[in-house]
Amino acid sequence: MFPRFRSLFLVVFAAAFTGCGYRVSNGVPRGLPASVKSLAVLPLENETIGFRIEQSLTSALHQAFVTRSPYRVQSEVAGSDAILRGSVTAFYTSPVAFDPRSGRTTEVLLTVGMRLALTDARSGATLFESSDWIFREPYEVSQDPAVYFGENQPAMDRLSRRMAASLVTMIMEGVE
Repeated sequence: MFPRFRSLFLVVFAAAFTGCGYRVSNGVPRGLPASVKSLAVLPLENETIGFRIEQSLTSALHQAFVTRSPYRVQSEVAGSDAILRGSVTAFYTSPVAFDPRSGRTTEVLLTVGMRLALTDARSGATLFESSDWIFREPYEVSQDPAVYFGENQPAMDRLSRRMAASLVTMIMEGVE
């Protein structure tokens, strides 16, 4: 009986004192220097023919930093410790599914490419950079013209929110 209890004790001991993947946070993001307290999210440039897509992406970035980070977020460089600049470099839709009877498109894939850089306002040092930030969002196309609703803008809004949340997480966690 004793060896069985010893084995059980070792298993319980090992389970109690091994890491579970969680860590205690002190509220300080790992990805940016401690000197960064304010962040300027500048309007993105649009290098595509997509109409006003940069507005949706900029708005989502601003909102994500406000809600998901401890930084004071503003849209002007003056008074900022770090500056986020970027450009929309690609915007296109591609049909990915078709109705076998009519041949009509039933699902479309929205793709957006961006170039982003976060720099230190004082030194100009690059804190984060991505020259090929790409996100995709599928959406369905209604087959009934009587109830047609354009899903391209809601898909763009979903893509913008997902992209912004991902970027904030990467910057806050220091992932490259």
